[in-house]
Amino acid sequence: MRTLAAVPCLDEEVAIGSVVLRARQHVDEVLVIDDGCTDDTAKVARDAGATVISHGTQKGKGQGIKSALRYAVDHDYDCLVFMDGDGQHDPGEIPLLVEQIRADAADLVIGFRTFDQMPLYRRFGRAVLDVVSSNGSAITDSQCGFRALNRKTMESMIGTLRMDDFSTESEMLQIAQERHLRIGETPINCKYGDFDTSTKNPLSHGMEVLGSIFWLAVERKPLLHIGLPGLAAMLVGIFFFLQFLRGFSETGVVPIEQGMLASLLLIPGAVALMLGLALALVLRVRK
Repeated sequence: MRTLAAVPCLDEEVAIGSVVLRARQHVDEVLVIDDGCTDDTAKVARDAGATVISHGTQKGKGQGIKSALRYAVDHDYDCLVFMDGDGQHDPGEIPLLVEQIRADAADLVIGFRTFDQMPLYRRFGRAVLDVVSSNGSAITDSQCGFRALNRKTMESMIGTLRMDDFSTESEMLQIAQERHLRIGETPINCKYGDFDTSTKNPLSHGMEVLGSIFWLAVERKPLLHIGLPGLAAMLVGIFFFLQFLRGFSETGVVPIEQGMLASLLLIPGAVALMLGLALALVLRVRK
């Protein structure tokens, strides 16, 4: 089974050489995606024996993942392993992820980190994103970038992945669930060390992922995520409007508060319901 390790990078010259050298011991080729690096990441990676694709400018982690998927499919790889270039993932654990692919026990294998490995501020963020991204499944660590895909999963993701930011891992999970791909997990060790090597602020990262997940959900199921809440708001608004009419008929005094509340619920609710219906129709026509 031919295996490719892909490492999307942004300014990782300190760690990328070691990552490439150690990963090469377990795969047929290491591909480094230079996402607009301003340091010597590309040169260090090439010197360590990696193939390098350069985007020229920063396009986002999602674009790096898409480039790796296209490269893996075009070069007939059977398995694709994604990992970070900052040294947090242990290349020596690549066989743990590949094992389930090789045994045809899973189509997508995700490494999961135990909470005791993570800084406290990251535990809360991961817990929130796990709930939002899991879509009711029992996935332990939806945000881990250390994962392996078989050929079927690669082909499913090409042309389907839309996001270019850090929400790509969540989008991959959603696509795998929608296409009924087998999702496996394996425990991994993640090294954070005494400093955070992340190129993105954890708070902005979390908000970015949450926003992207929300819009992905809206696009895929507009009736559920826009139309249904709109209908619920309309029903509550109708209730307050009836209370408004009842109060006016009994007292002759206009109950302004109930009237305003009814308007605030009825009007946006009606707009949301119509928007959900329109988007659902567009989605059906596109399919």
